Amino acid sequence: MAGSGARILLAALLLAFAAAAASSSSPAKGGGATAATDFIRKSCRATQYPSVCVQSLSSFSKPPPRSPRELARAALSVSADRARSASAYVGRLRGVAGGGPAKGPAGDCMENMADSVGHLRDAARELGSGLGRAGSAGFRWHLSNVQTWCSAALTDENTCLDGLSSSSSSRGADAGTRAAIRSKVVEVAQVTSNALALVNRVGPGY
Repeated sequence: MAGSGARILLAALLLAFAAAAASSSSPAKGGGATAATDFIRKSCRATQYPSVCVQSLSSFSKPPPRSPRELARAALSVSADRARSASAYVGRLRGVAGGGPAKGPAGDCMENMADSVGHLRDAARELGSGLGRAGSAGFRWHLSNVQTWCSAALTDENTCLDGLSSSSSSRGADAGTRAAIRSKVVEVAQVTSNALALVNRVGPGY
């Protein structure tokens, strides 16, 4: 009986130890996630659309971005995904509407968004490559390329929006179709604007 009691006591102590270890490790994991979320929120304050920034990046990937460069690259990837989705959406709307003129506002917008996707992918690829030592001439050159491509993508998106708002925008697209396309592209332009703001924070001092 004494031996049995000792074994029971030992098992109980081992279980208690395991429970304590699990309990002590849980806050650390939660603390890490909280720190990452706080980093995203703080960084997004520098963007034009902070709530959109936080929402799009908080659920982007695991593990979450933990440096300005990782965050900027994640933002570029989000923008490229949204632009690709918007381009496909415009294509579906054109199909439902019977296609319309190849160079109507919807057709132009499809081309703009396709160009935007290419620019954003180039920017993300450049940022993911070796930029060199922060502050060096090579680093500044690579970062300038990223900024140029991201700016070009934003220009493409705004060109699409301008075309939808122009006096000739009714050509081949009714008001409902133009409004639906505009809503989708505005979302893309917002995340791209945020991505550019985060790219501008990559480097010394951040």
